[in-house]
Amino acid sequence: MPKVALLNQSGSNVGEIELNDSVFGIEPNQHVLFEAVIMQRASQRQGTHKVKNRSEVAGGGRKPWRQKGTGRARQGSIRSPQWRGGGTVFGPTPRSYSYKLPKKVRRLAIKSALSSKVIDNSIVVLEDLTFNAPKTKEMTSVLKGLSVDRKALIVTADINENVALSARNIPGVTVVTANGVNVLDVLNHDKLIITKAAVQKVEEVLA
Repeated sequence: MPKVALLNQSGSNVGEIELNDSVFGIEPNQHVLFEAVIMQRASQRQGTHKVKNRSEVAGGGRKPWRQKGTGRARQGSIRSPQWRGGGTVFGPTPRSYSYKLPKKVRRLAIKSALSSKVIDNSIVVLEDLTFNAPKTKEMTSVLKGLSVDRKALIVTADINENVALSARNIPGVTVVTANGVNVLDVLNHDKLIITKAAVQKVEEVLA
């Protein structure tokens, strides 16, 4: 089982913690990680694009000229796609881009993402993370003590308002709960900072 240092909020080493091998110690599956990221990014698309087809544009209530005898091509409406101001053919309409991967694939993807952080030595396990009040300065001090100067994902066991509010104004820092850990967030941040309680929660679900 992989072992990592257990740190307190000030960055001091207070021991070691053994991580579950089946969650944090697998060989990352790059293809599954790719599929999971594509799925998440597709689900984030708004899909609100819209054009008007010939039934929605204004005008064109009658034939512009009679069917035969004019020498011109037959036309049924001045709002046909070939006319200026006419409707758009096969244009985008509102739709959802979201889709789902099989449950086993999603589980393998998050395990692969977590294991990749362990392999890269980019995981920091904290004994606990609590603030008496929302203080951005305190969160900045914690990150400095942990030598984190780049994008960081902070994972707590449960919703912690003070932690979330303290990190909200720090660029590149995201706070999620153990239940909200996802592949895109883990891979999109350079450091994974996770509390000991959150590790246990994640292992309970994925092991």
